[in-house]
Amino acid sequence: MDHSVWSVPTREVAPIAHGGDLGGLRKAFPDAPEPWLDLSTGINPVPYPVPPVEASAWTRLPEAAELGALRAAAAAAYGAPDAAHVVPAPGTQILIETLPRLMAPTRVAVLGPTYAEHAAACARAGHAVTEIRNLDALGEARVAVIVDPNNPDGRTLPLAERRALAAALGKRGGLLIADEAFADLEPVESLCPHAAPGLVVLRSFGKTYGLAGLRLGFAVADPGTAARIAEALGPWAVSGPALAIGRAALSDAGWRAQAAAARSADAARLDRMIARGGGRIVGGTSLFRTADFSDGPDLYRRLAAAGIAVRRFADRPERLRFGLPAGKAAWCRLSRVLR
Repeated sequence: MDHSVWSVPTREVAPIAHGGDLGGLRKAFPDAPEPWLDLSTGINPVPYPVPPVEASAWTRLPEAAELGALRAAAAAAYGAPDAAHVVPAPGTQILIETLPRLMAPTRVAVLGPTYAEHAAACARAGHAVTEIRNLDALGEARVAVIVDPNNPDGRTLPLAERRALAAALGKRGGLLIADEAFADLEPVESLCPHAAPGLVVLRSFGKTYGLAGLRLGFAVADPGTAARIAEALGPWAVSGPALAIGRAALSDAGWRAQAAAARSADAARLDRMIARGGGRIVGGTSLFRTADFSDGPDLYRRLAAAGIAVRRFADRPERLRFGLPAGKAAWCRLSRVLR
């Protein structure tokens, strides 16, 4: 392909390892027992009960009214001003890829360490990317990226600080991208109600509702920016079944409240189990816990040999991230290895 037709050529960026792909582990540990217990992601292990979907949702193109209903449900669930501020997408990852391509090349500061795809996507789009450890190091960057609650340590910033950052960037014609993928079940204040020019908030559906395979996520922004993002995604970006299931789940505030309480209790249980196993809790959210171990690489191998996948970090070999087990058998299986 002749890439000269593109106004912003993409840069080569090394692939990033993610959780959830057991193929490599099966090859590396062929004697591990099946089925594997996959704790390498931060996905709710108790999924939302998928409601029946009309058969026609699979056989026709999604209708504008269905998209509008999902946008309204998302606006209500996230506290956005109204549906015009909401853009549904086939997962937040496509939004992470799309946003940098809508901006002219500029300086981007990513508050890290954090989810690595943000910096990679900005670099691929031709931006100059710097990872900063605190907002005082923002410098002349016109775009800032924060993940709040942060992945993998659960760090959060006060709402006032995040709002001030968005306002400051907006005044200089810049943008704050606030990734709130893990905010749904946490006692944190969202930026969604404060959507204004200079701010885009990302919200994940699959993590919270345990339906990552549905591929659904949202951007919340001022209506003008929202329209630009929607235009970049193109028509029918979200499937008919995802529109129906997403609307039902987002409208179910009772389920979300119960899930928040149950997963918080699970996270506390996992913390106790990790501590008994010699780990020092670094942080996390209700959907994952991160800890340092003196024998981190060896523990990772012991877990894999037992058919348990967790997340490791190349630059921090002592650090492991654990998703939540689902069911008594899974909890017991993890406990045996950690002991």
